[in-house]
Amino acid sequence: MPLTALAVLDGQVVPADEARLPVTDEGLLRGDGVFEVMRLYEGRAFALEDHLRRMSQSAANLRLELDLGAVRSDLESLLTEAGPVDGCVRMLVTRGGRRVGLIEALKPHGDTIALASVEYVPPRVLDGIKSLSYAGNMLATRLAQETGAAEALLVTPHGRVLEAPTSSFFASLDGETLVTPPLSDRVLDSITRRRLLEALPQAREEVVTRDELRGAREAFLASTTREVQAVSAVDGEALPAAPGPLTAAAVEAFAALVRSELGDA
Repeated sequence: MPLTALAVLDGQVVPADEARLPVTDEGLLRGDGVFEVMRLYEGRAFALEDHLRRMSQSAANLRLELDLGAVRSDLESLLTEAGPVDGCVRMLVTRGGRRVGLIEALKPHGDTIALASVEYVPPRVLDGIKSLSYAGNMLATRLAQETGAAEALLVTPHGRVLEAPTSSFFASLDGETLVTPPLSDRVLDSITRRRLLEALPQAREEVVTRDELRGAREAFLASTTREVQAVSAVDGEALPAAPGPLTAAAVEAFAALVRSELGDA
């Protein structure tokens, strides 16, 4: 069976094209629900407990009833059926009370990526919530692509750099240290970001402005699905190194984290 052909719906593993949700579910009508995406290495989910903990917190903040034990059981059933695959698993819970899991293939990512800044104001009411309401994020990517870039870099109206639509942003302004926008700027508390901050002694949280970024030596995106991807340009301005030495160190550090948690997967 193809990698993307499996789903789990309320505890039952089924072919993905047979999984059905009522059209009245407000998860569909209003994007009202929570989700997590986990990277699979030979069928094992990296940072599983971190993802489930964040899903539980997102649901609590959204005032959404969530049975975390049932979600965990659904995930175990789906991964058992899928076997030792490399890819991703998406778990979501809707306002209508439906639990859904999908095995997904990894989207291809190049060694480097060009970004274009897109003005964005984070909605404060969704602080600490990884919700299904991602239309704004997806539109930001499309707007960046219309300028010839591959992905957006979200920037506030006052010029503070935030993150990409589905990944965290790290940059080196001096060629020696790495900075990533702080959580107080309402960026997602990304699990990959958190792990890299712990693993890289030269990395820290710090406000970054678009003006400061014009002199950056190197930068990268970091996420569950991308792992670490070097940034080659921002708004048409090429960075001196892509990937640079600090990006290469981040790639190695993340690979070491995966090996430490999952062994040889």
